[in-house]
Amino acid sequence: MFFQETIPDTSGYMIAGYAIAFIVMGLYVLSFYLRSRNLKQDLAMLEEMDKSVVETDVNLSKPTKQVKSVTKKGRQKQP
Repeated sequence: MFFQETIPDTSGYMIAGYAIAFIVMGLYVLSFYLRSRNLKQDLAMLEEMDKSVVETDVNLSKPTKQVKSVTKKGRQKQP
C-alpha cells in the first residue's frame, strides 16, 4: 500500500531551474563583457589625456620670450 503511489512529475521544475541558471550565467558573462568594454574606453581616454599632457610639457620646455617686470609707476625693477 505505501509504495503504490506514483512518483510526482517534476521535470517542469528541472527545466525551469536550468533555464534560470543559464539566464543568470548569461547575465554574468554579459556583465564581464560590458566591464571589459568600459575598461578599454577608460584606458583609451587616459592614454589620450596622457598624450596631451606630454605634448604640453614639451611645449613648456621650449625657451620663451622673457618679460621684463615693471613696477606700478612704469619703471623697471632693480634686481
